[in-house]
Amino acid sequence: MKIAVLSSHTQSLFWFRLDMMKLFIENGHRVFALGPEPPKEWEMKFKENGIDYRQIFVERNGTNPLSDFRTYRDLYRFLKHEKPDKVFCYQAKTILYGCLAARFNRILEVYPLIAGLGSIIISRGLKHRIYKIIMKAGYRFACRSSKKVIFQNEDDKVEFIKNGLVNHERTAIINGSGVNLDKFKPAVMPREPAFLFIGRLIKDKGIMEYLEACKLIKEKYPSIRCMLLGPYDSNPSALRAEELQPYIDEGIIEYFGEQGDVRPFIAMCSTFVLPSYREGTPKAVLEAMAMGRSIITSNAPGCKETVIDGENGYLVKVKEVKELAEKMEYLILNPEIYRTMGEKSLMIAREKYDVNLVNRKIMEIMKLA
Repeated sequence: MKIAVLSSHTQSLFWFRLDMMKLFIENGHRVFALGPEPPKEWEMKFKENGIDYRQIFVERNGTNPLSDFRTYRDLYRFLKHEKPDKVFCYQAKTILYGCLAARFNRILEVYPLIAGLGSIIISRGLKHRIYKIIMKAGYRFACRSSKKVIFQNEDDKVEFIKNGLVNHERTAIINGSGVNLDKFKPAVMPREPAFLFIGRLIKDKGIMEYLEACKLIKEKYPSIRCMLLGPYDSNPSALRAEELQPYIDEGIIEYFGEQGDVRPFIAMCSTFVLPSYREGTPKAVLEAMAMGRSIITSNAPGCKETVIDGENGYLVKVKEVKELAEKMEYLILNPEIYRTMGEKSLMIAREKYDVNLVNRKIMEIMKLA
């Protein structure tokens, strides 16, 4: 069969979906990966893994109708020309316009993955309420045009059903994107406690709460390392460089920018911190768990599934800086606990989040197995 995998973020296709696409190929299928980055940079990387890469136009966070029409047009033309048997799509715009383009090309086997509800859904204010209305209408059409709608956590599934966007019978659940346990392996703990946040620098991921908690920690424990990895973003809730710079200048944060390989940085921390407001299932948390790290994350949809509170880490209330700092301090003062928690994280990663288990479940949902 021909399978098209659509995303509005080429890097995500390569880093998060490569194992899945390679499994499709191992089972005799031809795979196309569609994303917005130029072929010059990405075509060979995908080709080395047996995948055909095609560029489509996507303005991820834009609201220009003409730009969105261009996205739909590119997807429609590709689907009309290649006529894939099945389409797997994720991220808002490629779900909305991918499902629409598939419908008008009479492609019935479409499988959108709802990997979190995104900033537009969870934000507040008049402008965002209007966006929510538009997005809900789009998701309703997309879900009705799909064979199965895949979710990464129960809360997101319930939210869609409650809002009349999808019928329960048309839904399926997977354990996040999974983690490659051959690539992310247990690493020796650093001698001293250290904290790390990895993610796009957007406020919905709890970046400000992390920065402020680190500020409190550094006031009492100046030698403790508080690290940050991730790119700046065009998201409406993106952190600006001038907002981060004071934390760097004051020695609160060590900022390493965007990195192609996060493993050396996970190895430098004892505890991974992600106080996000909402996720699908955070990939970086799974990677830290696979490397044997304790986790502090928020008691929010998508995040809470990764932590058994008190066993492999702690769950904290959303936007609660003081509670976050208290948990960080507790682990500083009790290093034996984060070591035990790291061992539990590794066990959970192996039992629940192994990418091979997750991808076999996707194969089953798409009736490829």
